[in-house]
Amino acid sequence: MSSDDFAIRVQGLSKHYQIYGAPKDRLKQMLVPRLQRMICIQPKQYFREFKALNDVSFEIKKGETVGIIGLNGSGKSTLLQIICGTLTPTNGLVETRGRIAALLELGSGFNPEFTGRENVYMNAHILGLTNEEIDARFDDIVTFSDIGEFIEQPVKTYSSGMYVRLAFSIIAHVDADILIVDEALSVGDAVFTQKCMDFIRSFQKNGTLLFVSHDTSSVQSLCKSSIWLGNGMIRKYGTSKSVVEAYLKYTLQEVYGDIATLNLTSIIANSSELPEEEITYPGVAEYSPKALVQENITHANGWETGAAEIISISLRKLIPDTTEILEGGEKVRIIICAKANGLLVSPIVGFIVKDKLGQVLFGENTLPFTSLVPRKVSPGQEFTGEFVFRLPMMPDGQYSVMASVADGDLSSNVQHHYLHDALIINIYSSKIRWGLMGISFESIALEIQND
Repeated sequence: MSSDDFAIRVQGLSKHYQIYGAPKDRLKQMLVPRLQRMICIQPKQYFREFKALNDVSFEIKKGETVGIIGLNGSGKSTLLQIICGTLTPTNGLVETRGRIAALLELGSGFNPEFTGRENVYMNAHILGLTNEEIDARFDDIVTFSDIGEFIEQPVKTYSSGMYVRLAFSIIAHVDADILIVDEALSVGDAVFTQKCMDFIRSFQKNGTLLFVSHDTSSVQSLCKSSIWLGNGMIRKYGTSKSVVEAYLKYTLQEVYGDIATLNLTSIIANSSELPEEEITYPGVAEYSPKALVQENITHANGWETGAAEIISISLRKLIPDTTEILEGGEKVRIIICAKANGLLVSPIVGFIVKDKLGQVLFGENTLPFTSLVPRKVSPGQEFTGEFVFRLPMMPDGQYSVMASVADGDLSSNVQHHYLHDALIINIYSSKIRWGLMGISFESIALEIQND
């Protein structure tokens, strides 16, 4: 893809390193091949080549938010350093438009002997601010970081969390056009991380964001598109939902090894998104959340080992009536029916409800029951997991239910059939104003004393 309206363009990018088995091999590589070429002998190589990045190409448009995921050692940090200009590529080209501010690995860009104040001025200068601009923003940077009097202490005395606080505070006040955030936020405390996420969501309205994290829920929540890097190459580039699903399957296969082979379900090749269907809601009184539910197994992405399969899933009223409309707060039941194609020693049936951004809202599995009443399932037998609960109050929107059948226990199990969007819940007529879910209040009052 090619466009003039881009913020970051990467073309054929590669970064190779020479790995030597011993220090003497480095000296040999400097001298021996030259002598061999002088006497017309094929030069010998005393190193092995490691390809941290290998022919990576993509383009990010202005205003886009793109996530990058991948295992450790996949090339994520190398790619970011090249984009920021702190590392030179072996081959390829990187073009950027606008001021870049980056939060890479912990402590990068800081001189440990300098005080926090001195590092603020040094980093802000590198990012293009003048002394006058830094003076005007210094108090805001210190306030945002909330490290108090430690701003006058050498940063070598800082904790890892204080490093991140100061580093993020600087990049948040330099009016960057492109913001690059590596996994450094994971070491921050909950309060500061929330402050950072608030800034990031505000920055997304006008800026370009490149976000790297092992937290796939955060990536799916923040980023419309994502890149999956593996062994220095792009394994998949597309919507965050499709990339995260493929990455999750891959990582589980790495964990299982030879224990089980996860095969993509056939629908993967045809669709990676929820079906686009127009929902017509009946004309009912809008006083509480209403829900229409549709089974989606035939459109659901996932994987299977062949040892078990999900046959059906349903979400219904606990006490059936003539209407299919569910109401927030009423008792409902989820029933997941499955079939064993092999012996399941400790079968587990479970579900998770997610919102459209991939954030997990709630879920459960049958382990609380089977830990007290162990069960086995023989090949050819069908079995059912049933969960009774009150349907939470949820804001308007579309929600998906992941369903799975596994064998094992909480700490060690194999997912034999996993479906991302087995059930779709459409919530409408909701008056929920705050948060991801609401609760049913018994009463709300305001009392005035001494009136």
